[in-house]
Formats: sequence, structure tokens, C-alpha cells
Amino acid sequence: MTDLFPGNTDRRDPYKNFKFRLKFGTDVVAAVSKVSALKRSTEPVTHREGGDPSTSRLSPSTWKFEPITLERGLTHDPAFEAWANQAWTGTTEAATVSLKDFRRDIRIELLNLQGEPVIAYDVHRCWVSEYQAMPELDSNANAVAIEMMVVQNEGWIRDDKLTIPNES
Repeated sequence: MTDLFPGNTDRRDPYKNFKFRLKFGTDVVAAVSKVSALKRSTEPVTHREGGDPSTSRLSPSTWKFEPITLERGLTHDPAFEAWANQAWTGTTEAATVSLKDFRRDIRIELLNLQGEPVIAYDVHRCWVSEYQAMPELDSNANAVAIEMMVVQNEGWIRDDKLTIPNES
């Protein structure tokens, strides 16, 4: 274990899932309360060998990266809406796509209880496919107003240069 994870060889407990941060480039996005799981799948291809026609074999084909859902408390920060508007701008009569900057890379960092990043994933070529500007409003509810977006992506990779902090 010490060769694979230098820095904190005494940690045995898993990290908690409630301390994290989301970055658009180098900017931390305010009030993010939920990030869906990072999931990928590989489509299997079935084939048979000519010498063994009764047994099917499986081999990997194309990869698919699942969309990521981001939720945050509604604030005056326009970052979500501004990004969503790059994939759709205009009115219902004349909607257009901003082809210049509608894709961006995002970073998801899992933090330890001291607030230090311990695991990070860089998600590539993301764009907003769904955006909810305001939640359903209910005068009888007692909840935070949530802004939501669904982000398509072309893959993610773990930042293996991130060093594990010494948690003493």
C-alpha cells in the first residue's frame, strides 16, 4: 500500500461523499450540492470463432460515458445559466448554438474532512444538454430552491498527480 499511495499510509476509513467541489476551469462553482456518479460502460460485441460454432465470445467495442447531473442552490451567480445559454441562445423563434465555447472541461474534487482534495477527476469536452433554471415553487414547502443541469461528456480521467495529504 505504501508504494501505491505515498503520503498517508495510516488511513483505513473510506472518504465521505458530502465534501466535494466542482470547478469550471480554475473557478470553483458556488453552492453545488449534488453531483451524480461518474459512470462509463463498454458495449460488448458478440462473435463466434469458425472452429467453435456453438460458443459465442464477447469482446469490448465502443465506450459510453453517462451524462452527469449537477445541482446547486439557486443564487445570484449566473455560471450555470451562462453555460447553458451557450448551447442554446435566442428566442423560441430563432434559437442558435454558440459553437465557440459551449464545450468546457470540468473538475470534480473529493475533499477529506479537513477540506483538502484527495481524489480528483477531470471531465472532458462537456456541454449542457438539459438545464432547469428554477425548481417547482411551492408556498407550503420548506426547501432550498435548486438549479439543475445535465452535462454530456466525452470521458473523464483521474488526476494521478494529486498527492494524498497527511491527515494527522
